Amino acid sequence: MGDALLNDFIKYLQYEKRYSAHTLSAYQCDLMQFATYLAAEFQSDTISSATHFHLRSWLAGLKEDKLSPRAINRKMSSLNSFFKYLQKHGLADKNPVKQLHAQRLPARLPVYIKEQEAETLLEELQFGEGFNGFTERLICELLYATGMRRNELQQLKENDIEWSLRQVRVLGKGNKERLIPVSEALLSTMRDYINAKKELEASNSIYLLNLANGEPVYAGYIYRTVKKYLTSATTLQKKSPHVLRHTFATHLLNNGANIQAIKSLLGHSSLAATQVYTHNNISKLKEIHKQSHPRG
Repeated sequence: MGDALLNDFIKYLQYEKRYSAHTLSAYQCDLMQFATYLAAEFQSDTISSATHFHLRSWLAGLKEDKLSPRAINRKMSSLNSFFKYLQKHGLADKNPVKQLHAQRLPARLPVYIKEQEAETLLEELQFGEGFNGFTERLICELLYATGMRRNELQQLKENDIEWSLRQVRVLGKGNKERLIPVSEALLSTMRDYINAKKELEASNSIYLLNLANGEPVYAGYIYRTVKKYLTSATTLQKKSPHVLRHTFATHLLNNGANIQAIKSLLGHSSLAATQVYTHNNISKLKEIHKQSHPRG
């Protein structure tokens, strides 16, 4: 595959689909890996002419290398998106990925913290001093209160806050926009934060969340912040921004929220992606039954 075609596809994902830098890197890595395989095994460097035979051969090798089913499916997804792009622009007649089956994945329930642990995180823990400490607290509050993805939080701008309507406007995957209601208390915290930002010497960022040097927060900073404070609030092994997204959805469901409403708040494209949280709900019911019923 020529570099120009790959670059065009990556630019399409970046500017039209508005994918994150992390996702763009993953797509590029997957496609280049397949291109390298084609060149080594079939003396071809043109992905656009690849058939399902070439793909099946590559995937068989990945299985032999003990790559996880989830990772293999991600690579298939990257190739599927690329061939759909080629078809859209008249550069390919068929999508060979359609002739393959996705790998069966083991059941994996979303990891979330308990309501008491969320209260510990936001009400009892001592956050850092100064403006950076304020930023770290707001990162944790926003992730738990809105269920935003890390990249969505990173890209959140001051003008995405609709003060009178008590909601924030979020630009999600596939350039899809959604509105998430927030409490008056969180609005007040964001208002105080913006006022504190104005006192910084180098604050001229359009993004809501900044560092003390005036620069916008970055993905690694958000991840490290959440991991640091979750370590003090929970014994869960996994501690990431996505855990707070799962927590947001699970706590809503446990307290009676409609599954369709949760789907809209999370920005899921299909209900199937949201229904995984009902399994957590069922697990909680089983636990309550076991503890409370005489024959549990």
